[in-house]
Amino acid sequence: MQILSVTPEIYPLIKTGGLADVTGALPLALGASGVKVRTLIPGYSTVLARMETDEPVLHYAALQGGPATVRVAQMAGLELLVLDAPHLFDRVGGPYGDTSGDDWPDNWRRFGALSQVGAEIAGGAIKGYLPDIVHAHDWQSALTPAYMRYGRAPDTPSVMTVHNLAFQGQFGAGIFGSLGLPGEAMSIDGVEYYGGVGYLKAGLQSAWAITTVSPTYAQEIRTPEFGMGLEGLLNLRAADLHGIVNGIDTSVWDPAADPLLPGTYSAKTLKARAVNKRAVEKRFALDDGEGPILCIVSRLTWQKGIDVVVSALDDIVATGARLAILGAGDAGLEAALLAGAAQHRGRVGVVIGYDEALSHMMQGGCDAILVPSRFEPCGLTQLYGLRYGCVPVLARTGGLADTVVDANEAALAAGVATGFLFSPVTTGALMQGIHRAIAAYSRPAIWANLQKQCMKADVSWSRSANRYVDLYKSLLARKNG
Repeated sequence: MQILSVTPEIYPLIKTGGLADVTGALPLALGASGVKVRTLIPGYSTVLARMETDEPVLHYAALQGGPATVRVAQMAGLELLVLDAPHLFDRVGGPYGDTSGDDWPDNWRRFGALSQVGAEIAGGAIKGYLPDIVHAHDWQSALTPAYMRYGRAPDTPSVMTVHNLAFQGQFGAGIFGSLGLPGEAMSIDGVEYYGGVGYLKAGLQSAWAITTVSPTYAQEIRTPEFGMGLEGLLNLRAADLHGIVNGIDTSVWDPAADPLLPGTYSAKTLKARAVNKRAVEKRFALDDGEGPILCIVSRLTWQKGIDVVVSALDDIVATGARLAILGAGDAGLEAALLAGAAQHRGRVGVVIGYDEALSHMMQGGCDAILVPSRFEPCGLTQLYGLRYGCVPVLARTGGLADTVVDANEAALAAGVATGFLFSPVTTGALMQGIHRAIAAYSRPAIWANLQKQCMKADVSWSRSANRYVDLYKSLLARKNG
């Protein structure tokens, strides 16, 4: 089975968040099931710089304003198709915005081109390659199913995966004429969305199947509270909507062999985590202490509940716990956290930015990870926490609720608990979850058993990859039936 994956980012080449982890790990997991995945990605300058060898297989004299070439490359076990279009992707800044954090004003053109090329490859544009199924990820590639539907590949099954419904790719109607879609596509059952062009809406409307990254989130997004204006469409397509929880690459995230940890360990050698804890204390300038170190590795946004953490800082410090925070996001929240760290020197440490190595060290050295998200399609940091025995304390929503078993008395007695769930996302509820975790931490035998149960959890892609294989097979059967 041949799958073409279309995505704006993929680990380890380009990453801004969990999307890249998923699109980088899922092809490897599918390969173990006999499914071959090629991934089409933009040729950002950082991506092209890391390509050691490549082969041009498709040329465009003019693609959305300039020449472009699709290049075949292999890297980190991944089969890649790289869209080398310097006028669109060779820029200083991030994949979606400039160095000031402002979105590129032509993102509609950049990711429209990515989707257009994906659809043309689906239709046989590369000699000798014809994918059985096309799998698009998030709004940046969501026009791919629409281009397929209105172009050369209407009979090729497509899957649209929503990693976060909050990011939809909405643009004014004035761009439609430049997209190369037929006039009929600018309709309510096409790409039109509230008078403009909706990229994610177009993908949800046109794809044969829709997936999101946890069963609970698949249900939540059909409600006004979480549907972000798309709940009507998602309810109409409920029969084609599937929730498949994410996994993680357990070869990259392996506490027994992680080169990014000062000290490796296993569930049988938990005391060896101590060297990592000392490293976290040093990096975040935290005082030595007997209390637990809680950590946050996150985008610093309202969605992630970071404003609630800010309001709870005094209360968290009063428990005797220490707090280490790594992330970047809203300037106001960054400033508030830095001010909190200055006020609570030695008790709260903050590093603004993204640091993959530090995130590994935090999972391997901190005692618990806080994930107070208001909504969370799946979440990956709690999966890393489970793998590393960094016990999750998290909101009862989306994939967080699907991946962690609350440590209530019955679950603790049965030996199945893996974390502490709380709701709603308020200061009081967050503190209740933290108090429960600290109470367990104060009983070393219970805490060690909780960590071991966390580390036993199956957070690999194996089960979820099989779910995708089953979905792909069902779509091919539908095509052939």
